[in-house]
Amino acid sequence: MLVATPGDYGKPRPALIVQSRLFAEHPSITLCFLTTHLQQTPLFRYPVEPSHENGLQEASQVQLDKIMTVPGGKAVKVIGRLTEKQMSEITRLLALWVGVAD
Repeated sequence: MLVATPGDYGKPRPALIVQSRLFAEHPSITLCFLTTHLQQTPLFRYPVEPSHENGLQEASQVQLDKIMTVPGGKAVKVIGRLTEKQMSEITRLLALWVGVAD
């Protein structure tokens, strides 16, 4: 699920919730921020093109190296969703990043 969170200077930033649905009632949410500053780092920056389904306005990358846990109330607004295929690929890359898929 893509959400908008308060960023620096109050500007909303898009982020991808990467926390399991099993913990939906937990008071915090683990997410990865998105960026429009594209880099050629495919192992930890996952590309996402804008679409009606994901709600993005520009080509972006999920920053798998920018994992953060925030209070649940910080997720301001759901802006869209990624496909199951995209989430599977992100899960694989995230496991690699945190060292559980070495």
